[in-house]
Amino acid sequence: MKIKLRLFGFLLLSCACFGCGYTTRTTLPGNYRTIYIEDFANEITFTTEKVRNVYFPLLEVKIRNSIVDRFMFDGYLRVVDKEDADLVLKGTLKNYERDALRYTDNDDVEEYRVRVIVALELFDAENQEIAWSETSFAGEATYFLTGSQASTEESAVNDAIIDLAKRVVERTVEDW
Repeated sequence: MKIKLRLFGFLLLSCACFGCGYTTRTTLPGNYRTIYIEDFANEITFTTEKVRNVYFPLLEVKIRNSIVDRFMFDGYLRVVDKEDADLVLKGTLKNYERDALRYTDNDDVEEYRVRVIVALELFDAENQEIAWSETSFAGEATYFLTGSQASTEESAVNDAIIDLAKRVVERTVEDW
């Protein structure tokens, strides 16, 4: 009985010491320390009759600035000029979507979801080799039109941009 208790204690201590293997370190290769984020191009078509696109002035600039801010907050990659960068992130604003999520009893829209969709390409600045690319990478947020949680579409777009920036940084530093 005493041996079983010691063995159980040893196993418990081993599990506590080694844990599940979770780490807060990046999975980036060690030779990547800096990044340059290019200006985003805006390829949203506003003249198509089939699609309801709302123009938010300088949306592509806000996306780039938010991604830069998020990389600076994260700290794994330092944002630098293109000449000094190990990695380059190139992006294109592809679409902005607003979908109704919830309706009132009178069939009025009560809640919307906004999505900001971009195409991204991360490549090694030295040899121009693509590290990863995404053709449809999105950030999203929801907002209510009425009630105590009511907010504006513009604030939801800002939240979607922040969500997009978080996802871009996570994809860059964690998902190799």
